[in-house]
Amino acid sequence: QVQLVESGGGLAQAGASLKLACAASGTIFRRNAMSWWRGLRNKREVVAIITDDGKTNYFGSAKGRFTIARDNAKNTMSLQMNNLKPEDTGVYYCNLNFGNSEEYWGQGTRVTVSS
Repeated sequence: QVQLVESGGGLAQAGASLKLACAASGTIFRRNAMSWWRGLRNKREVVAIITDDGKTNYFGSAKGRFTIARDNAKNTMSLQMNNLKPEDTGVYYCNLNFGNSEEYWGQGTRVTVSS
C-alpha cells in the first residue's frame, strides 16, 4: 500500500510561481512513474510525468513553464510552476503508477491563480 500527500498549493497572482510537493510512503521498491494531474470541474488531466530513472514529459501549457522532479531516496516529487496563468487553476493531484493497473492518488492540493 502507498500513501501520497501533496502540499504547496495556494493562491497566486498571474506571473507568480508556486512549488508543489508530493511525499510518498509505503512499499515503493519497484519500477514506477510519478505524475502530476490537474483536476477541474470533474475533469482530470495530466500535467507532467517523471519515471523513476528521471525521464520527463510535459503536457499542454506546462511545457516551458513547469518543472517536475523527484528524489527517489526520499520518495518525494515536486512540481515547480513558474509564470502561472489563471488557466493553471485547479486541484493538483500526485499519482504513482506501478503499471499493471496498480496506481495510487493523493488527496490533492488546490491552486488558484488570479489575473
